[in-house]
Amino acid sequence: MAKRSLLLGFDAFGTLFRIKQPIERQYGDVARHQFGLLKASTDDELRTAFRAAFKAQSRAHPNYGRTSGMGATVWWTQVIHKSFQPLLRPDETIPADLAPQLLARFASREGYAMDPALPSLLRALKEQQSFYDRIVVGVITNSDDRVPDILSSFGLRVSPLRFGGTTPPSSTDSYDIDFHCMSYDVGAEKPDPFIFRAAESLLPVVVGAQGETELNLDNWDKVYVGDEAQKDVSGAQAAGWHPVLLAEKDADALNGLLRLEDCRPQPFGQLFGSQSDNVVVGVDSVASFVQWMLGTGVLRGRA
Repeated sequence: MAKRSLLLGFDAFGTLFRIKQPIERQYGDVARHQFGLLKASTDDELRTAFRAAFKAQSRAHPNYGRTSGMGATVWWTQVIHKSFQPLLRPDETIPADLAPQLLARFASREGYAMDPALPSLLRALKEQQSFYDRIVVGVITNSDDRVPDILSSFGLRVSPLRFGGTTPPSSTDSYDIDFHCMSYDVGAEKPDPFIFRAAESLLPVVVGAQGETELNLDNWDKVYVGDEAQKDVSGAQAAGWHPVLLAEKDADALNGLLRLEDCRPQPFGQLFGSQSDNVVVGVDSVASFVQWMLGTGVLRGRA
């Protein structure tokens, strides 16, 4: 019997990477050390100002400014300015270079952290997997369009393919990440099933670049890994995907879930199919998830 294929989606922020330090600390460090601002203001005050600015901007210009036609760069520049403005002294102004520096920081590994083993693990997953004929890996995330650059900065080989884009994947290059579906491009956010449908619509493009002309989605297991139950698990289930909940910082969130480490490595269709409907699988890290797929994770049971 021919093996099935796997369409594997990951959330970005909080799953593949996380923020290095709180935003207010990073904003404050840049402002104080490089521009001499906020000498009399605390990070708590900056956090309050940032949250108010972000909330107001999201309400006035949803989807990082895409719906208003301003774009993410202008949108974030305005958030930054509105975060700092209430904290400046009367004789201070916002330097022209402040927003560009912060935007550059949060478009790369300078502002974020990733498990250092993850790039090599994802690469091994594509090259060494044994359960599937092929694995296509995509990012499905509620985010603006900086995610591909962030992932590339960690050394991941990222395809240029993104929903709504015009740049096709290469037919000769190998990618760790085959496509991106960002809410900024799609116009819908998780848990809306439409963003998962957008990911499915890119699958023919990926396999087409690999030389295949026919695609039957019924032959694919669809799995999504994310760290938020409301958005990631509910969205995946509503779209007919198998959800895997990442609970790296909250072990209690895994209570009552099918723990991946309790199960022998196997195709996900079998793993989920042997359980009750709407089962949610829990795992403590993305690295553990990939290691389990590679058959190198520690097993506590034989489900």
